[in-house]
Amino acid sequence: MKNTKLQAFIPLFYLVWSDDHLTQKEFATLKEFIVSKTGISVEDQDFLLSKIDISNPPSRNELAQWKSDIEKIIQNKPFIKSVFELAGALSEKDSDIYVSESDFLQLENDLGILGEEVIQNFKTKANSFTANSQTTSNFDIQKITALLDGREAAIIKKVKSVISRPEFAYETSTDIHVFRETVYKWCKILADENLGNMAYPKQYGGGENIADYFAIMETLSYHDLSLVIKFGVQFGLWGMSVQSLGTEKHYAKYLKDIGSLKLPGCFAMTETHHGSNVKGLETTATYNHNDQTFTIHTPNKNAQKEYIGNAAVHGQMATVFAKLIIDDHDYGVNAFVVPLRDSNGKVVDGVTIGDCGHKMGLNGVDNGTISFDQVKIPKENMLDRFASVNEKGEFESPIPSDNRRFFTMLGTLVGGRIGIPRSALAAAKSGLTIAIRYSDQRRQFGPEGGAEVPILNYRMHQRRLLPPLAKTYAVHFALQYLTNRFLNKTEAEMQEIEALAAGMKSYSTWSTRDILQECREACGGKGYLSENRIDALKNDTEIYTTFEGDNTVLMQLTAKNRLSEFRKSFGEMGSLGIINYVYENAKTAISEKNPIATRKTDEEHLLDGEFHLQAFVHREKTILASAARRIKKLVDSGLEPYDAVNVVQHQMIDVSQAYLERVVLEQFQKAIETIEDQQVKNILQKLNQLYALSQIEKNKAWYLEDGYMEAVKTKAIRKMVNQLCWDIRPDAVALVNAFDIPESCLAAPIAAL
Repeated sequence: MKNTKLQAFIPLFYLVWSDDHLTQKEFATLKEFIVSKTGISVEDQDFLLSKIDISNPPSRNELAQWKSDIEKIIQNKPFIKSVFELAGALSEKDSDIYVSESDFLQLENDLGILGEEVIQNFKTKANSFTANSQTTSNFDIQKITALLDGREAAIIKKVKSVISRPEFAYETSTDIHVFRETVYKWCKILADENLGNMAYPKQYGGGENIADYFAIMETLSYHDLSLVIKFGVQFGLWGMSVQSLGTEKHYAKYLKDIGSLKLPGCFAMTETHHGSNVKGLETTATYNHNDQTFTIHTPNKNAQKEYIGNAAVHGQMATVFAKLIIDDHDYGVNAFVVPLRDSNGKVVDGVTIGDCGHKMGLNGVDNGTISFDQVKIPKENMLDRFASVNEKGEFESPIPSDNRRFFTMLGTLVGGRIGIPRSALAAAKSGLTIAIRYSDQRRQFGPEGGAEVPILNYRMHQRRLLPPLAKTYAVHFALQYLTNRFLNKTEAEMQEIEALAAGMKSYSTWSTRDILQECREACGGKGYLSENRIDALKNDTEIYTTFEGDNTVLMQLTAKNRLSEFRKSFGEMGSLGIINYVYENAKTAISEKNPIATRKTDEEHLLDGEFHLQAFVHREKTILASAARRIKKLVDSGLEPYDAVNVVQHQMIDVSQAYLERVVLEQFQKAIETIEDQQVKNILQKLNQLYALSQIEKNKAWYLEDGYMEAVKTKAIRKMVNQLCWDIRPDAVALVNAFDIPESCLAAPIAAL
């Protein structure tokens, strides 16, 4: 263009022709704009109109020249922010072009162009901070691995070595019979390595180390989850029920063979119509004093044992939970060792076994149904640690209260509610490792003229994967805390630990369910391929939310414990006690609710761990007091306590959720305090901040309703979550590599290093 003023139109021409198609509307808009400018001569108007002639579009070379001219200007003047400024720079006379800035803005609007976005698109990759963000590692990965493994590092290393062997190559057959036999062989290898009997007393061939047993369960979960459940049923539920509920005679008779897998067995508690309600089980164990036997019987179809692992194919014996009947008196649920098959695999008389068949997942586990028709067992087969029948045929127990005895018996089995959430945690780690590694390698889109960009550089992708990564680290330390409390428990703490275990089982398994769904979607079509393992992880962990107790039921158990603790502190939930509690809580909250605090948005405050914990504690206490107050009001109005709790059931879940979030945050913070390496501390501190703020963001409606924060603060928190995701992104791959999952277990082609 000879007339330099006409150069101002180059950005517009390039924009409308860059998609190779000028619409009639765009042509009409530009023509009207050009003709309306009185300062442009007729000759120049004709020239400009020739550049938007639909029948004679510009050549590829001309388009390339326009683009080159624009890029040179932007390279030399990087502070250009609008198309008008660009037009002025191209005309070589910034303030002397045919068109005013308001005219340009109106034209952009008529053409549907966003000026700032246009300028960004013209900038090359060299100027794009999104494109420039890349993977690095600002800390020693092995130090985080050592921190995560803790005192169990040696056993974890051993298990990883075993499951990395060639014989643990994944089973690809879709035939469940083949799959079940493969999983059984894997269990036998683990038993031969003395991993199954790790929790049993040394005198019966065991390792007498429950901490290592939990670590084994979690580490095996990096491999196939059918193996984990089969392992857990055999050595955990079956073996530990004998150890926890039986006495020396049972240990001597069974434990060594259970630990070596010579005696495969089951844990037969759940019935068709009674899952979580163990007290309501209908299977009976009637004592016959004449021949010193019990008769195990299934009174109706709905009382059959259902979904019992190891039952359909391999189980030879089972711990059966049944109501003890002596002289027509019901002494409640007790546990009995009952034969199912002989050593050749033949089902014994009176026992009927069914096969649950193909499931959504865990098809390497042979779940089945069991019914008993007047099956006689010797008196010694009663697991009699907490209750027994004496020589006179009378019921005896060291625990006089039926209720306390029942819960003491179930309390010995709380270990399952520690093993399952730790297994779920490992599955979340696997899914995140696959998704984050893939998103660091998978490239798509990119700045105009530049190469495609790793999708992990995109803010929304970071939002999808990095808060879940932070949550997974947080849950890891919370489960370490739960495990340690269980291992060092005292009688006085048991109810609280059981409630914490029930809640953490729910929190961890729900978290894993949601994380794996996000991982699947974040990997697009590749995440849908079975070879990349997210489908198996998703399907296998689905059941985690309902076995070992339905999560929603367990959360109510946790909430009832919190309300019970509340009662202990403030009498029988009297009005004065609640008022005092609310008043004490309000005194600490009042300073946090003042206008300055509720609107405080500076970075130092938003990233402050004390602010995070105070916010979590305030929510926990307020929701707890509110639920207690509401239940009391309903009971005072004449409602039965059972009905009152049912009315506020949704609030009970909130009580548990707030309590668990506080525990998780608190334990993450405490773990970080113990770290000496500053680089490791820095990255984990960022993860901690991301966990805290993303949870506050999730609950922002509650904080706004409560008046604890104002909108300006929750908006600032949202921005800070985005910034933390961006800051953590370079270390994301290193953070998942710190899980140290064996490559043979990870196995997903898209996660290959």
